[in-house]
Amino acid sequence: MPDLKNRILEDIALSGPMPLPRYMSLCLGDPEAGYYMRRDPLGAEGDFTTAPEISQMFGELIGVWLVSAWKALGRPFRMRLVEFGPGRGTLMSDCLRSLALEPALLRGLEIEMIDISPALKAAQQTTLMHAPCPVHWHDELQDSALPTLIIANEFFDALPVHILVKTADGVAERHVVAGSEGQLAFADLPTSQSVRMAQADRLAPGTVFELSPQRNDMATAMAKQLSAQGGAALLIDYGFVQPKTGATFQALIRHQPVDPLDQPGQADLTALVDFTALGNGFRSQGLHVKGPVSQMDFLLDLGLLQRAAHLGAKRDQRDRETLQLAVNRLVSPDEMGVLFKVLAAASFDVSLPVFQNPA
Repeated sequence: MPDLKNRILEDIALSGPMPLPRYMSLCLGDPEAGYYMRRDPLGAEGDFTTAPEISQMFGELIGVWLVSAWKALGRPFRMRLVEFGPGRGTLMSDCLRSLALEPALLRGLEIEMIDISPALKAAQQTTLMHAPCPVHWHDELQDSALPTLIIANEFFDALPVHILVKTADGVAERHVVAGSEGQLAFADLPTSQSVRMAQADRLAPGTVFELSPQRNDMATAMAKQLSAQGGAALLIDYGFVQPKTGATFQALIRHQPVDPLDQPGQADLTALVDFTALGNGFRSQGLHVKGPVSQMDFLLDLGLLQRAAHLGAKRDQRDRETLQLAVNRLVSPDEMGVLFKVLAAASFDVSLPVFQNPA
C-alpha cells in the first residue's frame, strides 16, 4: 500500500483540494498509517507528555473530584465512569486509588475507555489488568442507562479544526493541495457556509481564525448522555476562553514543532481548544457549565501541595526534589499551570470542589 503522503496526493488528484479537518483525520486515525493507530506517542521518548505521566498526584486529585461529583449525584448504587483518550491508562489507574476510599462507589462502578488506538488500548489493558471493577473498551461513546461521569484530558485538542481566513469577498478555508515535486502545500480557498463564523463580518481582511464543529459535536454528544441519565464531565486541555484569532494548529515530533505537511501520520497534530465554544456545546443540552479555571487553581484547590508533602514525608531528598519538579510542571504559570484549563459540566446545579459558584 502506498505511504500516507502518496495516498493523500492520490486523493487530491481524484477529488480536489482536501479540507484541513479531513487531512487531520487521516493523519491521526487512518487505519493503516494513522499516527494514533501504530504507536505509543507518550513520554520522554515519544512526541508529547501528558499530566498523568508527570505524576500520580494528577490522577489522584481528579479521583477526589470524581468522588465529590458522585456524592453530589446522590451516591447512586451503580455508576459509569468514561474516559476519552485515556493514553496508557495511567490517569484511570491513579483515579482508582482515590475512588477506593469509597467502597460503595467502587462496588457499583463500570469503567469505559474510549480510544481508537490499538497500541494504546493494549497499554491500557496492561495498566488496568487488576482494576477493582469491570473495564470495557470502545471506539466511541456508548448509550447507557447509568448515571455517568466523564473525564477527557487532552482529548479535544486532537479533534479536527478548520482554519479560516477573512477575505475582501468573505471567508476562505485552508486546504491541503499538491505542491511541487510531490510535496503537499496549503492553499486558502472558498469555504462552505456551514463553517463560517457569525462574527467574521467584523474581522479585518487577512485575519485568520479557527473553528471546530467536530469538537462542538463531541461536547453535544457527551452532554446528551449526561442530560438523559444524570452525571458530570471534567474536561482538561490547553486552550483559551476569550475570542482568539490566528492559527494554533501545529505538528509535534519528539516534543518539537515540525511542518505539519512534511510527514503525514508521523507527527502529532493539535490545536488550542476554544473553551467558550466547548461550554456552549454542553449548555445547548441544558447542562450547568462551571469554569473554566486554570489547571494551577484546580490542582492547588484540590490539595496538590498537601498531597506532595504527604508523599514526600517518608522519601529521601532526591525523591522530594522529583516531587517538587512534578508540582512545578503541573501548576507553574510558565509550564502547564495557566495554558491548561479545566471545565466542568453537570446535570445538576450544585457546588463542586473548585467550582463553588453555580453557573
